[in-house]
Amino acid sequence: MPRIDDYKTAVKLGKEALAEKNPKRIADQCNAVFEPGSGGDAVLILDFLNIKINITWPGFNFSYVESGEEVPIQKQVLLLHYLIGAKGSAIKGAWIAYQEVPDGKFYLDAFVRRAKNPMVQAFGNQPELLVKLATEVYGAKPFDQGDLSVVVQALPLVPVALILWKGDDEFPPEGTILFDKSISDIFSAEDIAWLAGMIIYPLMGMGKKK
Repeated sequence: MPRIDDYKTAVKLGKEALAEKNPKRIADQCNAVFEPGSGGDAVLILDFLNIKINITWPGFNFSYVESGEEVPIQKQVLLLHYLIGAKGSAIKGAWIAYQEVPDGKFYLDAFVRRAKNPMVQAFGNQPELLVKLATEVYGAKPFDQGDLSVVVQALPLVPVALILWKGDDEFPPEGTILFDKSISDIFSAEDIAWLAGMIIYPLMGMGKKK
């Protein structure tokens, strides 16, 4: 489990990697809204899990547009990596499993523990609830795999598919999480695992209250 110091280091490195970049070009490449300021300052507005986030430039302060609250540091790391990695990548429309991304096999156990298994355990016996909550929280769209599935637009260039199969007398419920093939151009395997967890855990929390 990364320590807070690891996140702080990752934020520092991410900011350094972007410091000399053109913010308008970065916004165009990652499908963010660009709002120019004075003297080279700017604000990028990015949709992340159906919530708008302000990113100041060159200060790189991350805050939620609606509340003004600071974005948690783990999410800041992921957003910095998105700004760095989304170099005009296009969604390819080809879905891949986690183990198909570079280094995915190395991190597979962590991914399964962090995202896939929790999703199946929480929603395998009530897949309709996963669809309902993902639609309410993330504006998810219906998908055509498994017994029930949806696509969550995690970031403008990062769709994520949540898929469940209902169990029966012979087999327990099963599920999987798929990613557009272009995600490998943007995120590392570790980032992808963290992103999947960020999608699943809020839904689990809401599901327990139902």
